[in-house]
Amino acid sequence: MLTVAYLANLFPSEVEPYVAEEIKELRKRGVRVITGSVRKRRERREACAGWAAAEVELQPLRVIILLQAAWLCLRRWKQISDLLRRVVGSGRERPVQRGKALLHTGLGACYAVLLAKRGVEHIHIHHGYFGSWIGMVAARLLGVGFSLTLHGSDLLLHGTYLDVKLANCTLCLTVSEFNRRYILEHYPRVEEKKVVVARLGVDVIEPAISVSSAPRSRKGFVLLAVGRLHAVKDHAFLVRACAELYQRGVEFECSIAGEGPERRPLEKLIRNHGLENRVTLLGHVEGEQMSSLYNRADVVVLTSRSEGLPLVLMEAMARGKIVLASAITGIPELVVAGKTGFLYDAGSLDDFADRLLAIRSRMHAPDHPPLNGGPHPIILSAGKPLDWVRHAAQTQVYHNFDRRRNLESFGDLFIRHVLTEAGSLLHENPVLQQIQLPVQRYRGASVRIDGPDAVAGA
Repeated sequence: MLTVAYLANLFPSEVEPYVAEEIKELRKRGVRVITGSVRKRRERREACAGWAAAEVELQPLRVIILLQAAWLCLRRWKQISDLLRRVVGSGRERPVQRGKALLHTGLGACYAVLLAKRGVEHIHIHHGYFGSWIGMVAARLLGVGFSLTLHGSDLLLHGTYLDVKLANCTLCLTVSEFNRRYILEHYPRVEEKKVVVARLGVDVIEPAISVSSAPRSRKGFVLLAVGRLHAVKDHAFLVRACAELYQRGVEFECSIAGEGPERRPLEKLIRNHGLENRVTLLGHVEGEQMSSLYNRADVVVLTSRSEGLPLVLMEAMARGKIVLASAITGIPELVVAGKTGFLYDAGSLDDFADRLLAIRSRMHAPDHPPLNGGPHPIILSAGKPLDWVRHAAQTQVYHNFDRRRNLESFGDLFIRHVLTEAGSLLHENPVLQQIQLPVQRYRGASVRIDGPDAVAGA
């Protein structure tokens, strides 16, 4: 049986459901997956029901594991000496980053000790943060290959020692074509063939021929944002944009679902702008309640400074909601401006507010003339009212961001790669013989968006 160690920064995690989904997909195919978590969970919510704690938790560490890790490093010094030379003697990293890399090298040795007797043939690390250095060191000490998945901030904002990780990994999965181009442009020594797009997805249903847009009895305009209260999500920008709408005399309400370290600064910002009755921080919201929030929203907005391909936009579009997001990273691969949703210039409060008001005017005045302007193409035309945008959004997600279909593609790709890496012969293992059929069936299939023309019904 093929055995893979799968390491996440925290497992299980409510905000990273795709990790559990990928593990489930591999296990369904007969792969033995050993779940790993760098940190120990302190609490569990209902969203993690059905998932036990990770089989291997690195922290807290026991003294015996530390001693065994030190001995392993001494015995297999040559396997990691080049990594340590890179940390100590070259590169532009700051002293603090170098110190952390040395610490994470020790954690990598501990991870190798914990995996040593489990027959691991490959290590996969989700995200390119410090966990990827830990997994890379463990793979070196165990003499196996490792792969990693890159999303957004771990590549674009916090790519510390990413040159080393990309050079040493045997496969790099990433969630968008934008990310893939970025990697190949900024790390030209990386083999092109080992950087592969593996999209995430959400549960979808076949889109209806038309999407109902019932007349609204209220005059208010309901905005919804979903995401961790973290600086990179830039909810402060959204609060300032709401202040701009308020100054323009717009009747609206804005709900922000999510929890995180930025809660107090956001509460203060809301008070400073006098928006207590208009902007609400909802905290963590469970799945069932999220459905009612989506249903109530006129527009789902996303104001992040950096993203991979946000699941929140996929979920909103699958429900036929109008979305407005910043035109950054891979988002335009999902939100095709004016066809499946709307984009604004990142960092521009005026552009964000103008586009919200344009959407609002179209909702309340179906016979409004075509909306033009700004650096983007025509937003809407008389022949493409908002119902067509809703329908095109659903169609986009249905064809390109279906969770089930994309998980199957991930499983095919991952297993095919690991088998090739290990030089395994399928006839030697009956489990792998069963895996071969779906691999052949999906061979050559890919999920791509080449531009607006790829969106059916748009």
